[in-house]
Amino acid sequence: MPNNTNSNKSGRKGTMIDRAKIEKAVASIIEAIGEDPKREGLVGTPRRIAEMYAEVFGGIYEDPGEELRVGFEEGHQEMVILKDIPFYSMCEHHFLPFHGLAHVGYIPSGRVVGASKIGRVVEILAKRPQLQERLTTQIANTIVSVLEPKGVAVVIQAEHLCMTMRGVKKPGSNIITSAMRGLFQKNPLTRSEFLSLVQGSR
Repeated sequence: MPNNTNSNKSGRKGTMIDRAKIEKAVASIIEAIGEDPKREGLVGTPRRIAEMYAEVFGGIYEDPGEELRVGFEEGHQEMVILKDIPFYSMCEHHFLPFHGLAHVGYIPSGRVVGASKIGRVVEILAKRPQLQERLTTQIANTIVSVLEPKGVAVVIQAEHLCMTMRGVKKPGSNIITSAMRGLFQKNPLTRSEFLSLVQGSR
């Protein structure tokens, strides 16, 4: 990952987001909708949006797998679940947010990681132009590739603003996606146990 020291192109961990280019593009959009980018209420909007994009798309320049490389050999081989992980992401089709909860479970082959590391994997992958289906798959695949567990399960439930504030306008609608790997895919009892645990308090 390049370490760019230009503050105009910096974000979390030295990203290459070009804020000046974003500001120029946003000013053009403001003009295109018939507004005045120099109006008092809008004059700082291009800068604010550029700063926001540097934050919400910062995951493009981070490797989620790095979060899992520091772990512990505990010999634990039972299910580990981190549920109700809040996340915010941006739908790549309309650049409108979708947000919700992710539930992640894995069965270690002996090696475990801190719970916060799983949360960081979700956060990094969510901070990209995304599709919920892809996000779900990427979380599962990242854990499989680094930890090599006996199984991984990911369930995401999210509300999409592209469905609630435009288009079909159905607020409260949620999309649920899942990805099962290893024992969670092969063993119905293991899968059922995971689903009952993440849904138990609902």
